[in-house]
Amino acid sequence: MNKNVKQPTPASLFGKENYMLMLGGLIVLALGFFLMAGGKSPDPTKFNDAEIYSTTRITVAPLLIVIGFIIEIVAIMKKPKTN
Repeated sequence: MNKNVKQPTPASLFGKENYMLMLGGLIVLALGFFLMAGGKSPDPTKFNDAEIYSTTRITVAPLLIVIGFIIEIVAIMKKPKTN
């Protein structure tokens, strides 16, 4: 066996760009879940429908969550750049 021949090292499954996209997707997901959370009334006998059914909770937060999951899928499926 020739000791001067370098063995190929196993390639990383994800590249730096993949990890950055994953981090961005997690941030978008966390923001979506944060915007959806809350709505607790100080008085449990009263129901504040304006706070519960706000545009932020009903529209913006779910869209951010879906976008975050799409970013995660793209980050996983994207092939890393080879040098």
